[in-house]
Amino acid sequence: MSIGTGTAISMWNPDDYLKRLYDVYAEKRSGAGRAERAERLRQLGEALGSFPEREDELNPVLLERVRCGGYVRERVEYGTGDGLRVPAYVLIPDGGEGAPRPAVLALHGHGFGSREIVGLRPDGSGPRAEPTIHGDYALELVRRGFVVLAPEIVGFGDRRLKADQADGKTGNNSCARLAAHLLMYGKSLAGLRVFEARRALDYLAARPDVDAGRLGCMGFSGGALIAAYTSALDERIRALYLTGFANTFRDSILAMPHCIDNYVPGLLRYAELPEWIGLVAPRPLFIEAGADDPIFPLAGVRAALAELERIYAQAGVPEALGSDIFPGRHEVGGRLGYDWLAGIFF
Repeated sequence: MSIGTGTAISMWNPDDYLKRLYDVYAEKRSGAGRAERAERLRQLGEALGSFPEREDELNPVLLERVRCGGYVRERVEYGTGDGLRVPAYVLIPDGGEGAPRPAVLALHGHGFGSREIVGLRPDGSGPRAEPTIHGDYALELVRRGFVVLAPEIVGFGDRRLKADQADGKTGNNSCARLAAHLLMYGKSLAGLRVFEARRALDYLAARPDVDAGRLGCMGFSGGALIAAYTSALDERIRALYLTGFANTFRDSILAMPHCIDNYVPGLLRYAELPEWIGLVAPRPLFIEAGADDPIFPLAGVRAALAELERIYAQAGVPEALGSDIFPGRHEVGGRLGYDWLAGIFF
């Protein structure tokens, strides 16, 4: 009995299939030409999935107010949609009781949630002795005069599924199960998170200490994904700071295993990641990356920056795009980005 040829056996392996699939869709995108911005935004919204079934009133509640060195930290909660409520930290610089200030929506990445960017321990106690890879960036922003909102992103920290909270692990998440359930309804976890980020903007804009015309956004890693898509869809965000994310799909999330929340059905039918990020143009955008980031590699960062430079030049505002590739890995750098963001608003 024949066992077949080596060529036939090699066809069992899907590696070449995945490469060809990427190339086929790259060719289709090239042949179709570049869509108008309005059409790209429609495609992005379609891919993310419609949210919510019912939008709720914010009905914000103040849970805690603590005076810290140089700022006040509030713990609040507010409604978003379909009965969901979000706990969040608000950092208010000393003197913030005067004229309304610029504010930043700060979106954390994978880890133990919003406490990781406001200098607290996973249980909410603090202050924490050393920053994590998130660099306590909400603290860096409030020190520069911003009111900062750090919501607990669904699937992390206090918003994990009960089973994930009960297993006693610090820093685990509920991304896989949440994403799987949402896919059954034609929705995505990224879409739910973007919807809630837009409701966070509603909350910020309603605060009397915030200037609703001067809202920025900063996100790290998975939080940067949310920040990028939210900023594309919501022009209330006047400037965007992305760290540990800007890349190409080909060089990052298709090149190695990533959390399921990075995968949004259908996006590669229409555009690569830099073009989706570029929907923010002509508004100011800052891209930061660690030169040795193993999961968003440098080659993909450089490819993304080249495409973004083209987009911003075409928009007539090349100076609105900033970047910093710093010596580091998958972590927040901040050596230029914080002051860049402050320079936009102050």
